[in-house]
Formats: sequence, structure tokens, C-alpha cells
Amino acid sequence: MLTSTYTHIPGIGKTIEKRIWESGYCTWDEYLEHQDEISIPATRKEKIANGIAESKEHLEQKDFEYFANCLPSAEQWRAFEHFSDSVAYVDIETTGLSPSSSYITVIGIYDGEDAKTYVKGIDLEDVVEELQKYELLVSFNGARFDLPFIQKEFPQIEFNQLHIDLMYPLRRIGLSGGLKAIEKELEINRTDETVGITGFDAVRLWHEYERGNEGSLELLLEYNREDIVNLKTIIEKTYPQFIERTFQKTLGK
Repeated sequence: MLTSTYTHIPGIGKTIEKRIWESGYCTWDEYLEHQDEISIPATRKEKIANGIAESKEHLEQKDFEYFANCLPSAEQWRAFEHFSDSVAYVDIETTGLSPSSSYITVIGIYDGEDAKTYVKGIDLEDVVEELQKYELLVSFNGARFDLPFIQKEFPQIEFNQLHIDLMYPLRRIGLSGGLKAIEKELEINRTDETVGITGFDAVRLWHEYERGNEGSLELLLEYNREDIVNLKTIIEKTYPQFIERTFQKTLGK
């Protein structure tokens, strides 16, 4: 999908992108070969051709920062296929909803193979080095919740990666509500131990751990691990629908 994207090129908006798609020549290579047949102003054609050349160079170099800076935040999901080999699925647990009055208790990071959980008072600060390893972050409501919390706790983290907040593209394909409701809709099951646990329960489990209940921490960590692992399952199940919906909506099909 990234190589059919044009809105990251300065001065090119969705109207021009739509005209390119309507021509039937969607990808960058197709555009370069058939640009004379596409009904857009000549000045835009030259700008797009130059933008494609620059984009191809950055993509070949796996320059995630370039695309993180120039792709609109709502469209960064389009880069998933090209950067999914360096992805961190991220989810946090906290003591409340506001970074100003609450704090992080657990941060979970899943790279597609290994799920790692970092705990306050044990190794939470290790996420600073860990997060720097990845080119792409995937979260659910992370733009408003997870990343601001992490940024407040660790202001030295730049968050220069691409970021896909799944909540928004999921809404576009008719999947709304919280993460657990979407999991049910997609028939993604949780273990018997964590089914039914909510964010409020996560707060309770943390306070039980603070009072000496190690079992509550283990359950909280398992709950968090399922969150991050399920993010990968969700995007893999729905990504083709994101693409289909984008073309259908833009082309009015």
C-alpha cells in the first residue's frame, strides 16, 4: 500500500491521489510508466515523479524516519508491509487514565516472536533502550494513551518511529469499541485466566501485588502479554480490509 501512496509528497493531497488511483495506474512504478495518460496538472506530475524517486530511495534504505515524518499519522498503517520486520507491538498498564496523576506499572513489547514485559520497580527503565530497536510501533489507542504516558515517564525517548494506532483504521472498517470487544468480533480468544479482565482489574491487580501478592503480578503480566500478542493477530487479520476499504471509499465503489 505504501508504494501506492502519494499524500506524503509535499503539495499532493487526497484529490490528486484519487485521480491517480482512478487512472488504474496505482503504484509508483505504474505512475512513472504511464504518467502521460493520467489527468492531473503537468506541474503536479513533475512534483510526483520527483517525490517517487525520493521515496523509493528512502524505502530502499529502510529509512523509517523519513516516512514517519512525511506520512500523515492517520495513514501510517500503509507502511506496515514494508516495516513489519522491525515492529514493536506496545501496550501499557497504569494506575489511572491521566499521565499527570497516574503512573505506568507495566510496559509490554512484542516483536512478533518474543513478548517482553517491563515492571515498575524492577526493570521498567529498560524500555528506553528496547524501544530504540524498532522502526515501527503498533498500539491500540496509543496516540492518546500509551505513548503520552511513556513519554512523560521517559522524556528521553524520541518516538521517531512510524506509529500505527490500530483504533483508527479499525473504525474505518466498522470495528469500534475497546480492544476486548474487537477481539471478540474477530474471534480472537483469551486464556481462561485472563478472560473478562479489564483495565480496572489491572489497577486492582497491581495494588494487590504492592501488598505482597506475587500471583497478582503474574496474572497482570499475562494479561498484558495477551494484549500485545493479540495486536499482531488483529493487524494481520484486518490489514487487507484496510487496503480494500481505502480504495473503495476513495473511488466510490
